[in-house]
Amino acid sequence: MITPAEDFLTQSEGLVACVRRQMPEIQLAANLFAATILRGQMVHLFGSGHSRIMVEEMWPRYGSFPGFNPIVELSLSFHNLVVGANGQRQAMFLENVSGLAERILRNFDLKARDSALIISSSGCNVVPVEMAEEFRRRGVQVVAIISKAHSEASTSKHRDGKKLQDFADIVLDTGAPVGDAMVTIEGLETPVAPGSTIGGCLLVNAIKAEVAQRLTSAGHPPKVLTASAVVGAAKATALFEAAYDEHARRLAGYYANISG
Repeated sequence: MITPAEDFLTQSEGLVACVRRQMPEIQLAANLFAATILRGQMVHLFGSGHSRIMVEEMWPRYGSFPGFNPIVELSLSFHNLVVGANGQRQAMFLENVSGLAERILRNFDLKARDSALIISSSGCNVVPVEMAEEFRRRGVQVVAIISKAHSEASTSKHRDGKKLQDFADIVLDTGAPVGDAMVTIEGLETPVAPGSTIGGCLLVNAIKAEVAQRLTSAGHPPKVLTASAVVGAAKATALFEAAYDEHARRLAGYYANISG
């Protein structure tokens, strides 16, 4: 009899297959992001709730490089306290407050030829949907990562009933099922072990690899954060400093001319 762990791993193999089937869309997203970075601009990243995991998977971590602007609001994603001050109830409430996305983006002087990646498993909570709406309104092309099955089964909380994919130029699917959890346990009423993070991380790293190839082919190889075990301590330190300096230079331009 298959164990719950084996069941989870088998279904995770299905997520890999789902991502592989989206290679044309992955290539399009990589083309968009590489073009943005080559112009000296930034790809803005946003995810609330547990979707922030994919934001930080893209940048900054080992094997990643500058050109991405991770927008992470702690009020929407600081989950480890669970209850009490800064608890999960407040985060889930704030995720559906209309107007918060506009206030977040008020901090940046966005440029019309930037691009953005927004992650939301359901694609139905107000803040990520309005983030995409605000980006599009300002001429920024949007790539969305959702769980299509879960999104289609969910009801949007947006004022017009719109979902994240309604404001996206490219839509990618994590492959996770309705409700996200993938494993059914005998005697347990509800399933466990979510899959959207696996599918999401596969997607962002597939895109990241494609972007790196495009930047290198264009004569601008990225400064990749690399462990000292791979390149030695001195080279690793030099790469970290260079990457962080480049990030600071790119980001500075988004604070230079703030206007409503």
